[in-house]
Amino acid sequence: MLAKMTSKNQLTLPKSVTAIVGPAEYYDVEARNGQIVLTPVRIQRGDAVRAKLAELDLNEQDVADAVAWARKSPATRKSGPVSKKSAK
Repeated sequence: MLAKMTSKNQLTLPKSVTAIVGPAEYYDVEARNGQIVLTPVRIQRGDAVRAKLAELDLNEQDVADAVAWARKSPATRKSGPVSKKSAK
């Protein structure tokens, strides 16, 4: 399938191609072996992240504990952060 680049470096992606990968507003663009590779990226909105945290029953302290654990050196990270769920 052929797509023409405009003078402003814009391409129109064929509808038949975007229909296969699904709708996406953003694409990750990468040059690989002389080819341009586009990968659809679905940006998660804040409300989607909050909904997932609620579904997992995570709170701000759980997240803070996980971040503190991840910032430790690998040698001192013997096990994952202890959450109220895993402590039970």
